[in-house]
Order: sequence, then C-alpha cells, then structure tokens
Amino acid sequence: MPKVLPRVELITYTPNPEETIATAAKLCYSDATIEDIKKGVESKDISKFISRLLSLGHMSPFEHASFTFGIEGVSRALLAQITRHRIASFSVKSQRYVSASTQDTFNYVIPPAIEELGDGYVRKFEEEMKIMQGWYCEWQNLLGGNSESANEDARFVLPNAAETKMIVTMNARELMHFFRLRCCNRAQWEIREVAWSMLKLVTNVAPTMFETAGPSCVNGACSEGKMSCLKMKEVKEKRKNL
Repeated sequence: MPKVLPRVELITYTPNPEETIATAAKLCYSDATIEDIKKGVESKDISKFISRLLSLGHMSPFEHASFTFGIEGVSRALLAQITRHRIASFSVKSQRYVSASTQDTFNYVIPPAIEELGDGYVRKFEEEMKIMQGWYCEWQNLLGGNSESANEDARFVLPNAAETKMIVTMNARELMHFFRLRCCNRAQWEIREVAWSMLKLVTNVAPTMFETAGPSCVNGACSEGKMSCLKMKEVKEKRKNL
C-alpha cells in the first residue's frame, strides 16, 4: 500500500556528547591544557555540570555535539517546514533523479483528519493520488520518458502528500530550539510527531543534556500566549514518560 507513516532513526552522533560539551565549557574558565581538562572531565560525574550550564543558559558549548537522523515516511509538506531550521544540514531524496513512476502509485501521507472522516473519504483521497500519478506519468512520457530531464518537470503535478526521505544533522543547541517549537501542540501534526520521535532518541543517549528539552511549557510558562492549547499538564506528563 502506498500510504506511509513517519519513521525516525538516530543514525550517528558525537561520541560521548556530554563529555565533549563539558570539556568545551570548562576550557572557557580554565588555564589548564586541553589534555588535562579532558582527563578531569572523564574522571568525574559531569551530569550536575551539564545541568548547571543549562540553568545558566551557557549554550554555546552545546554546539560541539551533533546528531544525525534518518527520516522517512514523511510528506513534502513536512520538508518545507523542517528546512526552515537553517542551522542544520539536509540531504533529501530528489524528485528529479528518482522517478515516481516505478510503482502503481507513489508513496504518500494521509492526514489523520482525513482518516477520521471515515473509510469512504480515505478511498476518495487514495483515488485522487492515483489520478495525480496518472498526470505525472502522462507528462513524463510527453517530456521524453523516464529520465532526469522529464522527471524534473513532470514532478510539478505531484502533491505535498508525496513521500520524501531525508538525512538531517543538527547540533544539540539547535535541537533544543527545534524541540521547543516543534514539540508544541501548536505545531503542525506531522512535524510534531517527528520532533517527539527525535527527542526520545536523543534523550536515550544523552539524558542529562536533554533533560529540559521540549516545548516551553515543560519547564515554564507556555510561550504561545492567547493561542495556548491549555494542555500543559498533559504535555508535561508526555515528556516525563518519554
């Protein structure tokens, strides 16, 4: 079935990310050699130090740890949103080099709100995707067949629902900013789901670093003001059980 669901994988990350951050931070306040600072960090429990950096808002050291994710089963609509986070690196499946005519219907994302309308409306949505697949194949043939030059223009009839895949790398500081915005209930549903999956993955490997990460209401007041979802208690519980 061409319907797809989001899947997020933590591919790689800076080894010992919290030690790397602590070393960078301690260097700012010490005249010792880098080697001595490293040895001091490695020999101690640095969790309290990391927590202190977070409480002080000393965030530049967190830029020295990066995390790389594989994301698939998401829409081109999500791509437009996630690439607004410019302190990040993206590698994205190309609709120019990868043809959408290798199967009966291209993979696509069905919004939950449409699924909630019932099976009949889901079938309507699926039929519309097949129609667009037909448009794509028609234009591809008119433009020369399954080739790079034909794909790059035939893709103009593909919808935002069409699946894409990407590799995304962010440093820890940018990830915290990303989680603050995209884990919020006010964020669009698809990128919110991806953000929570990413948060769970990095919390597993760097729990102290990301102990306060999440939407603003997790550790303080809601930043949405009058547009608040008013579900802060539920959000805090979700973060606690992550």
